[in-house]
Amino acid sequence: GLVYPVFGAWAWSGWHGGQGWLAGIGFIDFAGSTVVHAIGGWCALAALLIVRPRMGRYGRDGSVRPIPGHNMSSATLGAFILWLGWFGFNGGSVALASNGDGALLGKVLVNTHMGGAGGALGAVLAAMVYRSKILLTVCLNGAVGGLVSVTAGCHLMSPGFALLTGVIAGFLVSVTEALLVTRKIDDVVGAVS
Repeated sequence: GLVYPVFGAWAWSGWHGGQGWLAGIGFIDFAGSTVVHAIGGWCALAALLIVRPRMGRYGRDGSVRPIPGHNMSSATLGAFILWLGWFGFNGGSVALASNGDGALLGKVLVNTHMGGAGGALGAVLAAMVYRSKILLTVCLNGAVGGLVSVTAGCHLMSPGFALLTGVIAGFLVSVTEALLVTRKIDDVVGAVS
């Protein structure tokens, strides 16, 4: 409630309708990649540091005890609902930014989809590079990471770059999740990464 309005004003518009100071120096965040999602991730990290891991997640010897999700069907449905909602999220920003430019809307929607698909692919690539199991939850988190990654510049990039951006983000989501585990930070749903 305190951080989001301040950063939103910095990135999108000033306090009295003017341009925010970050936007004034060239910062671009079309639909909220940093203003919404990065701020949410940092707040989630702060909360996790305060709340501490779930009981039983880490052994006394420092070993990691996996606690898998209990309903992969619901997790998958949730990720797909998020993906579908992202079209409204990014597409709605076109309506606000360009008075309904149809060509821009099509570009934004294609790039949104390419980012999500690239994110899932990047997560699979990370699992292959690190020789770990390719898990459904990893793919789903990679897809959401890809969607987040293209949200800032989906109106500017080509579909190829949207795919590449998603692949990099999906890879980084997997690496970050592993890093959090080594730091004994228990991010149950992958919100930070």
